[in-house]
Amino acid sequence: MGFLDTLLGRSKPVQPDLDRLFALSTAAVTLEAATGFKPTGLGSVCFRAAEGGAFARLQQDVQELLDADDGPKVEISQDSYGYTWLLARHDPREVGRGGLVGEDVDVPGLVTDLHAVNATLESGGFGPQLLCSLAGFQGPGGQRLALVYLYKRGTFYPFAPLPGDRRDNALEIQVKGAVGADLPFEEDLGRWFPVWGAPGL
Repeated sequence: MGFLDTLLGRSKPVQPDLDRLFALSTAAVTLEAATGFKPTGLGSVCFRAAEGGAFARLQQDVQELLDADDGPKVEISQDSYGYTWLLARHDPREVGRGGLVGEDVDVPGLVTDLHAVNATLESGGFGPQLLCSLAGFQGPGGQRLALVYLYKRGTFYPFAPLPGDRRDNALEIQVKGAVGADLPFEEDLGRWFPVWGAPGL
């Protein structure tokens, strides 16, 4: 960055840092303790599909990489804006806790899958097509929430949809306060884009 950029207040764009996705595991624990929102085991990656055989093969490789031996845990869909969504699923598993058996979601496994999708597309030269990734959560009253990672910004923001294409801004601010120490948050609220109907939400 040169002197003129500094003088005019321009800054270099933030470089994507996919390793920031791993902080979601810690943030999920903090979020549940602070707000009662539990991970659903669903997460997705959004990208703009490119034309050509190379991208189609890469997309197939990603799907095969994440599919489990006991059946597919990945679904691919397209939204009305032409973006492709890859939904990864980690179903709750029974875990013993001091003699009790409860359900627990493998958040680190889900995050590893989301990271693998992003990294595979990036290493294949399709990083510019990546838009965002998200992990889904559900509150005690059934309300939905997503922690969204903006690939090009390297930051997170919460998205809490309500019926009727409205969003719960108060909850989003509360979530930022609860997990702001765990995740690099997007400070520009104008970039907290709604992801209505996103797979995993």
